[in-house]
Amino acid sequence: MESKEILELAVKAADSKRAEDIVALDVSKVSYMADYFVIMDANSKRQVQAISEAIVEQAHKTNVEIKRIEGKQTASWILVDLGDVIVHVFQKDQRQFYNLEKLWSQAPMVDVNQWVGA
Repeated sequence: MESKEILELAVKAADSKRAEDIVALDVSKVSYMADYFVIMDANSKRQVQAISEAIVEQAHKTNVEIKRIEGKQTASWILVDLGDVIVHVFQKDQRQFYNLEKLWSQAPMVDVNQWVGA
């Protein structure tokens, strides 16, 4: 599966659990670790967990390898490493604190609106 398809899968799975402010960054030109970072937030630890579980479930269904999952215990920031796509699911305050969008500001944003339901 191509990295753009994995990106779409992650965004749609996150949106299905009402992830908020989903942002995708094309980091392929500025980082060797991935093609895309997906960043989103949620209102509670339970929702952070539900979003990450939905992403993992979709990855399993489509045979996308999950390289690593970090942060499940605390659920204030869960990272799901799908190889070329790295997903960051934050609680709102943690997202503001770490501000990955600013850290990776040289990476262009990817329009994910087509994958986010109304």
